[in-house]
Amino acid sequence: MPSMEEQIREIEDEIRRTPYNKATQQHIGRLKAKLAHLREESETRRARKGKGKGYSIRKSGNATVAIVGFPSVGKSTLLNKITNAQSEVGSYDFTTLEVVPGVMEYRGAKIQILDLPGLIRDASRGKGRGREIISVVRTSDLIILVIDVFETHLELLVEELSSAGVRLNISRPDIQITKRIRGGIDISSTVALTKIDEPLIKDAMREFGIANASVLIREDIDVDRLIDALSKNRHYASAIAIINKIDLVSNEYLKEIENRMDGWDLIPISAEKDTNLDFLKERIFETLDLIRVYMKPQGQQADLKEPLVVRRGTNIAGVCASLHRDFKKNFRYAQIWGGSAKFPGQMVGLDHVVDEGDLITIVVKR
Repeated sequence: MPSMEEQIREIEDEIRRTPYNKATQQHIGRLKAKLAHLREESETRRARKGKGKGYSIRKSGNATVAIVGFPSVGKSTLLNKITNAQSEVGSYDFTTLEVVPGVMEYRGAKIQILDLPGLIRDASRGKGRGREIISVVRTSDLIILVIDVFETHLELLVEELSSAGVRLNISRPDIQITKRIRGGIDISSTVALTKIDEPLIKDAMREFGIANASVLIREDIDVDRLIDALSKNRHYASAIAIINKIDLVSNEYLKEIENRMDGWDLIPISAEKDTNLDFLKERIFETLDLIRVYMKPQGQQADLKEPLVVRRGTNIAGVCASLHRDFKKNFRYAQIWGGSAKFPGQMVGLDHVVDEGDLITIVVKR
């Protein structure tokens, strides 16, 4: 019997050989589902044997950002310029052989930035320590994709991450799957399904070992989105793309590159010359969706110098958790001044969502 890796290669080859049309749609869909499940099983087995471990990085700060790119595109120089880190810089490939962390302080936030070794083709299969690199990417809140003016294959970076189950700038599939003991697979949807039919949905689910379940679909999915919903190893993250070393080319040449990057709003920088780095910092802060709130101790002036940085959508319970582990347990009420308050000093509970610039007083039991 062929090994799991051999089965994976055979299915990949068959998918490549099979022309995609209406007649082969069901067959390719089943193959994709089987392939995704085998890859997931292979990953699980490697992890059990201790072969799936990544770099050991302790997360810190308000968010974690991974810098991903091919070798020698200037990732280390970028890290050194925007953080307090000192990553070795060289003009040859694979200067960075480990993950180098740094902290970017911006608008009151402390954002951990990770300089990763260069990604290469087939990194998703483990080439060039690819699996270890991707394991770090999976823990990150934001991914910075870096190309330079001489290595412009952004799509290859995206493809490698996608092959490893990393989904950039898209939401999770709006599908609810409830397993049950018996009764087969029941499918209902709130939208018209134009890219997939019920037999293919059931076939894909059986490839993942699901024979009995109720399925509620709230978007017009295709088989790839269904597989994402069925898979346990998908990571969804925001991403921005930058092009480095713009000081080495003309504006006309740079414009040509930007025009080829369909769907990406490239941020042009020169890490070496400090060009556009302040703009990049602002974009990182905004994309992470961080906001600043200010604490006002009861009966005292507000501390407007040291903001508390939290994610947009955080409620008072989240603010309490950021301040002290006992605050939520002993919580009585909070008072709010600012954009989220209906009137100055409004008394609110734990579920109240805070906004940028709010002043907050937390009152706890004595």
